[in-house]
Amino acid sequence: MPTKFDIQVVLNDWLASCTRHNKISKNTIALGIVLLDKLRANSPASEQDIFSKGGEVKGVRSGLAAVLEKYGIPRNFLKEATARQVNQDGRNLMIRLDYGRKLDRDQSARDQQLQNGIDLLVLQAQDWLARQPIKISCDRQLSPSAWIADILGKARGKSGGRVEQHLVGAKLKKRHPQIEVPNYPGHAADAQTKRSGDFPLGKISYHVTATDGKEAIPRCKENAETGIHPVLLVPKQNVQKALWRAEAEGVSGRISILAIEDFITQNIIELSTERHSDFFTTLQGIIEEYNRRLEEVETDMSLKIEIQ
Repeated sequence: MPTKFDIQVVLNDWLASCTRHNKISKNTIALGIVLLDKLRANSPASEQDIFSKGGEVKGVRSGLAAVLEKYGIPRNFLKEATARQVNQDGRNLMIRLDYGRKLDRDQSARDQQLQNGIDLLVLQAQDWLARQPIKISCDRQLSPSAWIADILGKARGKSGGRVEQHLVGAKLKKRHPQIEVPNYPGHAADAQTKRSGDFPLGKISYHVTATDGKEAIPRCKENAETGIHPVLLVPKQNVQKALWRAEAEGVSGRISILAIEDFITQNIIELSTERHSDFFTTLQGIIEEYNRRLEEVETDMSLKIEIQ
């Protein structure tokens, strides 16, 4: 007697095959839900029913949010799932399901199988959404620099530079409330948004990176050549490497390279002095602005900062 097809076993094997660096991308989770939803509407399907000539899942750009919301996942979970690797993951899933041919022939039973599969992926999405924020405990006897270093240390390897970017954005906004400080998602490349840096403010363009500036320095060089002064902000441990890279590019004298920790610490000291407040109260204001900016453009709420 043949073994009954278990879609949850197939999906778990598929998710395991899509796990990279011990993580499953939310893009992969979202695309899996979209594909199973497509099979609920039309199964079995053909490759042409699911994929465009370019290899993308049809309708995933315009219809993703609606499908996610249909299954109780907030629209801000993901704006689109169109990365090349993700589409390969999607094709892999369709092959494992033989485009729905491995599912039960009875429509009601087949729909229940697909719903069971979607439920499994929804749980994955909910687990992702429930990830804990970055928690820091500020010892009042330590300096603001130590607090910022603690935040960056806990974000290292987790945020892809987004924590650093939004911290600097929050700092700039608190320091210059009268100026409009741009707020872009961390994955938005400068070329895509036609901007000179992460925070172009008049004749100054701030570039923020969690690395040593390898990717940012060529853009800083372009700034300098067009009359815009570039400020490159990197973690303190990468300042010397960034200086070497700028020297190798022949622009060391035209770029201001600063440690993120020092840049934000100076802001905390200045604001505290001006407002006759303590350092901790000032930090709280920056973190509140950081969380607000994060919620505005990002989907990974585990990057929010919680002061204990």
